[in-house]
Amino acid sequence: MHKKILSLFLAFLVGSAVAQSKIEFEEYDLDNGLHVILHEDHSTPIVAVSVLYHVGSKNEKEGRSGFAHFFEHLMFEGSPNIERGEYMKIVSANGGALNANTSFDRTYYYEILPSNQLELGLWLESERMLQAKVDIEGVNTQREVVKEEKRLRVDNQPYGSFQEKMFGAAFKGSYYEITPIGTMADLNAAEEADFKDFYSTFYVPNNATLSIAGDIDIKQAKEWINKYFSTIPKGTKEIPRPTEKPAPLSGEVIDTVYDNIQLPGVFIGYRCPERGTKEAYAMDMISTVLADGQSSMLYKSIVDDKQLGVVVQAFNFSLENSGLFIAFGLANPDTDLNDFIGAIDDEVNKLITNGISSEDYTKIQNQIENDFVSRNGRVAGIAESLADNHVYLGDANLINTEIKNYREISAEYLQEVAAKYLRPENRVVLKYLPQNAQ
Repeated sequence: MHKKILSLFLAFLVGSAVAQSKIEFEEYDLDNGLHVILHEDHSTPIVAVSVLYHVGSKNEKEGRSGFAHFFEHLMFEGSPNIERGEYMKIVSANGGALNANTSFDRTYYYEILPSNQLELGLWLESERMLQAKVDIEGVNTQREVVKEEKRLRVDNQPYGSFQEKMFGAAFKGSYYEITPIGTMADLNAAEEADFKDFYSTFYVPNNATLSIAGDIDIKQAKEWINKYFSTIPKGTKEIPRPTEKPAPLSGEVIDTVYDNIQLPGVFIGYRCPERGTKEAYAMDMISTVLADGQSSMLYKSIVDDKQLGVVVQAFNFSLENSGLFIAFGLANPDTDLNDFIGAIDDEVNKLITNGISSEDYTKIQNQIENDFVSRNGRVAGIAESLADNHVYLGDANLINTEIKNYREISAEYLQEVAAKYLRPENRVVLKYLPQNAQ
């Protein structure tokens, strides 16, 4: 019972804000190439232990899609010192929680633990890095798990195919074409040797960042890090890391998808610049003014005034080497989707032609700052931001300074960037219709 209470208390603390203006941290490299970032904060008695491996779906070989995401599952199979299936049980039994996620550019693992279990978290992650179980038994088990996940989240989910169709069209012929879940044909065709090769190539200290935030003693943490990670051999294989930019769209792409849905839907994706650029920051802000909440331009026009749909949203999806600005909405049953798309275009053109009012510009700045503080107001968020900023942009201290990049963007610059990227010839349009409309 006490462990359940501790877990509930831990969940409460994870959701509690850390009252700290500037985030102090230390970073250094081990001889084997592992980059370490440490943030000490005694506000709450918890610690976030995270490891970011710089490998995502864009690093996969042709014909072996889905490997990065598959390994997110496979890496919980255990090690010679951790029985198969016991990884999560160990963390839970010690009052903690854990998870992992995969994107086009990275794979990220973390544990949230009571601070007196920091050493446990370090040992668990070192086992994953040094000697995870990569064998045919685990591969076959996780194949079925991934298949079920794809059936649940993509194949049988209303509008669930939009990601693979959107990225497939927006990045056709490039390493961002196939989404991280990959294809089941590729996973079924892969052999045990393929998985072992992937592990020995990417799951090495010189391709990883260990980021720890929370109630720690940095001196003690360094001793444990040295104990568990310094003897892990540096990887010897060349790490494939594409840097060439995907080719731009040659014109507007429009496709109609008939799906098991009730309401028609529209998904529009505009090709945009990569993460960390001034233009990418601007696109973040543009998504706020266009579609953040019921007072946004798109919502007021499409839902309130014209009553064409029930929801409309937009977000900027920045990638390491490119980006995609996605606007989407669900229309009313009797709405012509061309009218829905036209209404989106009208608001985008107003933004491009008329610019942003001083009132909306102030609102954008306030919302961006609020999101920035919220994201970095928890130890889990701090650990992740430090790792992301180091890996993607080469500067972990952006956790303290990145907000300035938003503040320095003028309303006129937002108007200029919107005109540059939110053009019909730079987008993919997916129209989703109920199957009986076919």
